[in-house]
Amino acid sequence: MKITIISVGKIKEKFYAEAVKEYAKRLSRYCKLTEEVVPDERADECFSPAEIDRVKIKEGQKILNKIPKNSYVIVLDIKGLELSSEAFADKIKVLADQGISDISFIIGGSNGLSMEVINRADFKLSFSKMTFPHQLFKVILLEQIYRAFKINSGETYHK
Repeated sequence: MKITIISVGKIKEKFYAEAVKEYAKRLSRYCKLTEEVVPDERADECFSPAEIDRVKIKEGQKILNKIPKNSYVIVLDIKGLELSSEAFADKIKVLADQGISDISFIIGGSNGLSMEVINRADFKLSFSKMTFPHQLFKVILLEQIYRAFKINSGETYHK
């Protein structure tokens, strides 16, 4: 299976980068992992809602250009469906059983995702109603993908 993580903005903190690297290494047993990073657009706190929408649209176009052709797209969206780790693992297994071998996960920037990206999604997933820094969230997502592969392989993993 091929997994692509498309996210907005570089990881600046070394500890997050190290965690991403560790989970990428662990996942190499189960899938081909690709990471695509699109640059974040400048968005001052004083920006109006219309200006924020323009920022999201610009970032969204960059995201859409990075999605591999024929990829099943899962956007991380606070309004998406919340799943347990086991249900998430089952979702990935069902997709694989349906012959879907290419999944893209989309992590938006600090202002969220454009409607164009949300509308492109095949599935909207929420990990929580809480807001997380997108750099930390990449680590959380990779850990859950790793956990899903471990569950689906019948291997033990800490709870």
